[in-house]
Amino acid sequence: MIEVDRLTKHYGPVTAVQDVSFTVEKGTIVGFLGPNGAGKSTTMKILSCFMAASGGTARIAGFDVFSQSMEVRRRIGYLPENAPLYPDLPVAAYLDFVAEIKGVPRRARRGKVAEVMERCFITDMQRRLIGKLSKGYRQRVGLAQALLGDPEVLIMDEPTIGLDPKQIAEIRALIRSLAGQHTVILSTHILPEVSMVCDGVIIIHRGRIVAQGTQSELVEQVFPTSRVAIEVGAPAEAVEVALLGVPGVLRVAVQETRDGAASFVVEASRGHDVRGDLARLVTSRAWPLLELHQVGMSLEEVFIRVVAGEEAAESAESVETPTATAEVA
Repeated sequence: MIEVDRLTKHYGPVTAVQDVSFTVEKGTIVGFLGPNGAGKSTTMKILSCFMAASGGTARIAGFDVFSQSMEVRRRIGYLPENAPLYPDLPVAAYLDFVAEIKGVPRRARRGKVAEVMERCFITDMQRRLIGKLSKGYRQRVGLAQALLGDPEVLIMDEPTIGLDPKQIAEIRALIRSLAGQHTVILSTHILPEVSMVCDGVIIIHRGRIVAQGTQSELVEQVFPTSRVAIEVGAPAEAVEVALLGVPGVLRVAVQETRDGAASFVVEASRGHDVRGDLARLVTSRAWPLLELHQVGMSLEEVFIRVVAGEEAAESAESVETPTATAEVA
């Protein structure tokens, strides 16, 4: 449904996006994840035909965003980070205006506007001037206009920005409900948002895609080992030595010691569940087994590891380059 190939955008001497390539399958929700300034909003603006790219191609629903932009615009709903609303219009009047622009038939317009207001929890604000709304409610109005016309593709840039916790939960549930009916790509730097809402993840850093896949695929790519937390009522040194002797265990890290007990994180080969062996070892030594559980790898850990790895690589390159130049000279 969305196909991006080697997309590049330059702002004068600054490269905001470079050689970005990814696909989003029909009916899926994909999170476009990255720190502030990574190139998320620039990519969104290109996909929504808001600005042209410097190079590469992008297609939505089979149409090229550059040469067939009107066809693309008919098939997308776009929520920018700061939704451009008309502050002097009441909510319902504004949405009626947007529905008219999007070609919603007059006889169906009132029903469609009422439907999106209900879905975005703004029905009770329909007569209120947009300029008098809180930032959270303005964001909901922006989401409502994106949903008007029942677009095949929804492009959302930071959709929950400015919302309170209750509103965030409601909007996340709404976005999750769109799966299957719409193809959604949303950008965010809020990691739990991606974990709760998205089927797939694309991580961008300094204008480049550095990782992509499902959350479980990214975990396997970034963390080739599985981890188990265990707490044992015995001296840390003796337990550590014993744990390292269990087949499949690669590393043991002491986390905390207190009152004759110690907790550890045990790393083992992925696909090798060592919990049973660890439990048998501890009980065979007559040590109290106080805790034993698998440690889940979070998207936050993946993100930090990927971004930190990229920054370390770039730092190494910047250090090596002057040295090489000096040697040549």
